[in-house]
Amino acid sequence: MKPRDEFFSRELRYSLGVDEESGRHFASLPVSNGVVDYEEYYELTDELYVRLLADPAAAVAFVEECRRHEHDDLLMQQPGSNRGTPV
Repeated sequence: MKPRDEFFSRELRYSLGVDEESGRHFASLPVSNGVVDYEEYYELTDELYVRLLADPAAAVAFVEECRRHEHDDLLMQQPGSNRGTPV
């Protein structure tokens, strides 16, 4: 995976972008498992990606759902047994 952020909110701690290898769009958020900090990437359809870029409130709502693990089916990489928690 070679992620490229196209939008980033330092304050709200998420980004929207594209994986340069596959062309798939994503929303990402930082997590930590106590040993390492890393990003979780959630795959977005093209339509959802465009909507989230255009509507920051919808983007924040979606990211908060991801933080609550409501979109784990969209994870681009499955976490290991020591899954991190949002930071």
